[in-house]
Amino acid sequence: MIRILLADDQRLVRAGIRSILEDEDDFEVVGEAADGQAAVSACRALQPDVVLMDIRMPGTDGLEAARVIAADERLATVKVVMLTTFDLDDHVYGA
Repeated sequence: MIRILLADDQRLVRAGIRSILEDEDDFEVVGEAADGQAAVSACRALQPDVVLMDIRMPGTDGLEAARVIAADERLATVKVVMLTTFDLDDHVYGA
């Protein structure tokens, strides 16, 4: 079972992704976060296998949250997959 945390500032996007993932037997959505800081906190509390992280969110964005997660030894096994609908090279290179 792959444990997944969803991090996106749009509730409907999170709900849509959750719905798709929950139809699969091998995935379990263990939590949601509406901004990068909440995603980091949820990672520490829930220890997911994967975070599906939106790049652009209010406050701490997904890029900064991914940096914090990657630098935290307690989260060494957490993988971050960045999501975006923006076609901006800077975001992709930053990820």
